[in-house]
Amino acid sequence: MSTTTATPTTPSSSPATDGGRPVIDPATGTVIRIVSDSSLAEVDAAVERARAALHAGEWPSLTRTARGRLLLRVADVIEAAAGELYRLETRNNGRPVTETRAQLSRVPEWFRYNAGLLAAQRDAVLPSDGPYLTYQRRAPLGVCGIITPFNHPLLILARSLSAALATGNTVVVKPSETTPLSTLALAELLTEAQVPDGVVNVVTGGREVGERLTGHPHIAKITLTGGTEAGRAAAVATAHRFARVTAELGGKTPIVVFDDIEPEVAAEGAAFAAFVAAGQSCVAGSRFLVHRSTYDRFVQALARRADAIRIGDPSDPATQLGPLVSAAQRDRVLDLITAGREEGARVAAGGGVPELAAPLDGGFFVQPTVLADATMAMRVAREEIFGPVAVVVPFDDEADAIAKANDNRFGLGAGVWTRDLARGHRVADRIQAGMVWVNDHHRLEPSLPWGGIKESGTGRDAGTESFDDFTWLKTVVVRTAADDVDWYGTGTPGRLN
Repeated sequence: MSTTTATPTTPSSSPATDGGRPVIDPATGTVIRIVSDSSLAEVDAAVERARAALHAGEWPSLTRTARGRLLLRVADVIEAAAGELYRLETRNNGRPVTETRAQLSRVPEWFRYNAGLLAAQRDAVLPSDGPYLTYQRRAPLGVCGIITPFNHPLLILARSLSAALATGNTVVVKPSETTPLSTLALAELLTEAQVPDGVVNVVTGGREVGERLTGHPHIAKITLTGGTEAGRAAAVATAHRFARVTAELGGKTPIVVFDDIEPEVAAEGAAFAAFVAAGQSCVAGSRFLVHRSTYDRFVQALARRADAIRIGDPSDPATQLGPLVSAAQRDRVLDLITAGREEGARVAAGGGVPELAAPLDGGFFVQPTVLADATMAMRVAREEIFGPVAVVVPFDDEADAIAKANDNRFGLGAGVWTRDLARGHRVADRIQAGMVWVNDHHRLEPSLPWGGIKESGTGRDAGTESFDDFTWLKTVVVRTAADDVDWYGTGTPGRLN
């Protein structure tokens, strides 16, 4: 296993240099560590190590049972180190420790789930006319690249990595240059779990490193979570060699709130959808479509909840909202709030930067914000904000709600809040999104395929869909008749389609 080294340093805000890239604590703006960017030659070397491990040594000779046991061992090692991992990830991406603990406690589930799929996997036997036995086999794709984002580094990595390893592939991982620390820590844990050398390799750095990995001729599949433009570039790069790509990209999640549910109840759920992870989630509830008859009560209830959220040090268990990941992301969110104001939206809660004592005054915080009286023509109702901003738009009836929900270039997640479960099923069926929650949000399981449509991406992570997509399918046809095939002689002729 190969990892990039990371050494402590003094605070700095400089970009990547020959000496490395500063990794920033977003709660204080200070440097946690310097991490060296991988050179393009190091990316190539990581791919070559993965290729070597794929074809020689211990990995290709492992039985399915042994590979399954290895995945279970990885799960156990991660579980034992959970405390260290969630504290490190909290410091690196600023998500409150209570949220990070809840999320990372589930990471081992993905390794156990895919170990279970491996144990239960059966090869299909297909019907054939005549004296033939026809069956299918699945084989690993080869070397797979996994490119992960800053918002959920370990969880998103675990979804793809567990499936890739279960199916016998080797992997090169590139974490976000903003949040590489928990991935580097995981690489050390994989060594502890006795994952063979070269099976999992980590490269670090920014766009150039990602482009080198995506475009590498020996990468058989890329899984990427990121922005739509990054996904489009990956799709183009992989298309040249017909490699596979799974891309979970942007979102502008609509949350439809009907008038048969108490506005205060819906607002509680809406607050979680909008403000968990400081809104830095592709499925964050960012467009709230609320029936006009209960619109004002809903806005008031959501604004009260937003104003009551505790902002502070993400390592403090009492904190409910941490910082955004970077100064650039904070400034972009503030610019979009300003644009919403200028287009006529009303700031019902938040709208600015909270006043916090040192050292948090150097962090990248934004108040949980509610923009009411918005229209679907506004930028804030159409663009992905990726911050703690809820945009509220009224609707008149079910048809209007569905039309507004689908009036967007994204199609990742959606939510429906209603006491009428028939309506919930009906509306969920008509909303154009890869995932729809009814009376809840952000629920996930290893068995649930995760992904979107339209500009939210292609393919699925998790579930049997992801497991199967890390393999290629081979069909084997065996003639079982005792006599020979002799097309041009006196023997039994074969059969043509």
